[in-house]
Amino acid sequence: MSTFIIEGGHQLHGTIMPQGAKNEALQVISATLLTSEKVTISNVPEILDVHNLILLLEGMGVKVEHPERGVYTFQADNLNTHYLSSVEFVERCSKLRGSVLVVGPLLTRIGYAYFAKPGGDKIGRRKIDTHMAGLMALGASMTYDPQRKAYLLTAPQGGLKGNYMLLDEASVTGTANIIMAATMANGVTTIYNAACDPYVQQLCRMLVSMGVEIEGLSSNLLKIHGCSSLKGTSHRIQPDMIEVGSFIGMAAITRSSITIKDVAYDELGIIPDSFRRLGIKLERHGDDIYVPEQEIYEIDSYLDGSILTIADAPWPGLTPDLLSVMLVVATQCRGSVLIHQKMFESRLFFVDNLIDMGAQIMLCEPHRALVIGLDHRFALRANNMLSPDIRAGIAMLLAAMSAKGVSRIGNINQIDRGYENIDTRLNAIGAHITRED
Repeated sequence: MSTFIIEGGHQLHGTIMPQGAKNEALQVISATLLTSEKVTISNVPEILDVHNLILLLEGMGVKVEHPERGVYTFQADNLNTHYLSSVEFVERCSKLRGSVLVVGPLLTRIGYAYFAKPGGDKIGRRKIDTHMAGLMALGASMTYDPQRKAYLLTAPQGGLKGNYMLLDEASVTGTANIIMAATMANGVTTIYNAACDPYVQQLCRMLVSMGVEIEGLSSNLLKIHGCSSLKGTSHRIQPDMIEVGSFIGMAAITRSSITIKDVAYDELGIIPDSFRRLGIKLERHGDDIYVPEQEIYEIDSYLDGSILTIADAPWPGLTPDLLSVMLVVATQCRGSVLIHQKMFESRLFFVDNLIDMGAQIMLCEPHRALVIGLDHRFALRANNMLSPDIRAGIAMLLAAMSAKGVSRIGNINQIDRGYENIDTRLNAIGAHITRED
């Protein structure tokens, strides 16, 4: 198990560029299964989750070329249908969260797909009901295979059929799966209460370039006109808005001045203003964000003087992936804030590590934590920690960079799943992080 050793208390300075968006990459790479023609994707983040999904596709028979860093070409013209029915394939899928996104493309293209219970972060239950309900609304039948410990979805004779559906939740991966399955369904599929975050929008743009007609892009009401086949295309992944938010948080908690380059600012939604509510000044310079050094970061309160609540919500609300970062930043701001994590019941449990570091946090229940900021008057103490998931891991890294002394974070493969060479990139702008294998 690899470990980060972090010497805290160092300011950051200079310029850093976000990687390509991890969540978009998992969707658009899975979409390459929809065509037998070549698809080239650029700005692909070279991270563990993406590499594992690419290895999974190669095992399925997809030809993969990697001409340069961040650029991949996929051609799924000879899928190994025998392997796609094997116990080995289902077991591999069960260990990779992103594997849920190959279900829709396989179901619509070859007529069946196994849906294994997904692995990934230890942040609580991740329901698959929305995926299943949407795919079954397109005509798929479902049976449980006890040998493989997975569900088998089978398309009806003649293929999937377009339908109207109202999703029970605006699930991002659920919406993506249903969209991809609908691309070759007969007729028109209407999805209401669809997730409309930038990742789904980018997936839709890629599918349009592959020949699919999609109405309502950027909204929560989508209409997908099924077609008989999709063509190849080229697609560039947007910058990762979670990394952008993480870098904003790093600048604030270390009282640093940095520039974050090429952030696709117009696609960040409410993220910049959410950090401003913690007292962080941000300046937009074209498509860059400049975070100046500050002595004081004062948390907003409501007009009636009550404590600010920061909560996650479906897009264009605040992404849940940044709440852990914002919680850590708030520990060194002036004032109090209630962090309300609605989606996952185990995501806030990492705050015990922050309390051990001297942070003033009251975990009200699994979904809510009250943070009383220390206003940088008392530095956090160094600590030895284990990363339970990607976002908690990066939040712990922020805390360690702010803390007095040397901290250790184990199980950093969780961080590597979502952040490309994060230690090297941060050291280049002044951090002191050593990787120990």
